[in-house]
Amino acid sequence: MTPDARAAVAEAFHEEWGRVVATLIRVTGDWDLAEECAQDAFAEALKRWPDTGVPRRPGGWLTTVARNRALDRLRRKTTEAIKLKEVAMLSSPTETNDDGNAIGDDRLRLIFTCCHPALPLDARVALTLRTLAGLTTAEIARAFLVPEATMAKRLVRAKHKIANANIPYRVPPAPLLPVRLTGVLAVLYLLFNEGYSVSAGEETLRESLSTEAIHLSRALVELMPDEPETDGLLALMLLQHSRRRARIDDDGELVTLEDQDRTQWDRAGIDEAVDLLTDALRMGRAGPYQLQAAIAACHAEAADWTTTDWVEIAALYQRLGTVAPSPIVELNRAVAIAMADGPAAGLAIVQELANAPALRGYYLLDATRADLLRRLGRGPEAAESYRRALALVGSEPERRFLERRLGEVAADD
Repeated sequence: MTPDARAAVAEAFHEEWGRVVATLIRVTGDWDLAEECAQDAFAEALKRWPDTGVPRRPGGWLTTVARNRALDRLRRKTTEAIKLKEVAMLSSPTETNDDGNAIGDDRLRLIFTCCHPALPLDARVALTLRTLAGLTTAEIARAFLVPEATMAKRLVRAKHKIANANIPYRVPPAPLLPVRLTGVLAVLYLLFNEGYSVSAGEETLRESLSTEAIHLSRALVELMPDEPETDGLLALMLLQHSRRRARIDDDGELVTLEDQDRTQWDRAGIDEAVDLLTDALRMGRAGPYQLQAAIAACHAEAADWTTTDWVEIAALYQRLGTVAPSPIVELNRAVAIAMADGPAAGLAIVQELANAPALRGYYLLDATRADLLRRLGRGPEAAESYRRALALVGSEPERRFLERRLGEVAADD
């Protein structure tokens, strides 16, 4: 196979997997069949594209092949005659929702189904990663730090729950949107973060995941123009996404925010995000995503690490802690306090968080403590914290970063 054809299939997988699966689920109502036929379509692309060339519209080609494969499978089942007719009539993905608004993106329909409140949160995220992003069961299992067999059972249970509870495959009607929104926003942000900061394995970024989350968030903003948190989430994603090129150096190693070349940041993305955030805040209902976006905007608008408005960031974390309290918010506030008032002040907060059950096994707790101890010149204690963080970290690039830091403090002993 030519490298170009292989790269084209890989690119199509990142960009089109969710669209193909979402369309097939809509017309077949069978999640497993949709995934199997999508896999068949990509396998067919691997065989044919090297000879025929990459089609002008890869997504349309893949959807057609997947649809034909579904037809073949359903033809073998006489009891599926009605469904067969529906699949055969598949031509346009555009439909309308209960309010008559055009909903042309099957992926939006799919994410609202994956994020149905009848499903546990971990199942919603796992199902979204599987069906929309095309992650394998093994990859999702690594992200959740569970055995692959456990994750496989979790995905099967989620699909059975959707089928047995007759959960509709649709964007819910307007009165139900606010109730369902919190879960959808949470899953989209988790999807974005899994792309922006891969939790396990060799990769540092999975840009296609972040891009997919941004795309779906844009669709949500269009669907709910008067909901400031949708704007807030999109602004937050755009602000973080703007730094993606500066996060990795030429050797593929992580670069901390402190050391990033800010000329590489995407200024157009930052400007769009700030405009979105400004509009959202004008609505006077500042939620957790708007506050996190405001924190990210402080970083985006600072010339460098030292001139960042850490007092403002600490105040925003304080406010975030009242709106959405969590030990992780407190841990981030500790970093801001450390920059505003000195590492000893931040370390005092981190030490108070040491026994928080929610942070048990969270490597960033030890990594943060290690960094503050390093800044205080307490090398042996910092080294011990780096070792604890290394025992917990799942991402190889982050592991190498921590190992470099450990080497620095060990060398200072």
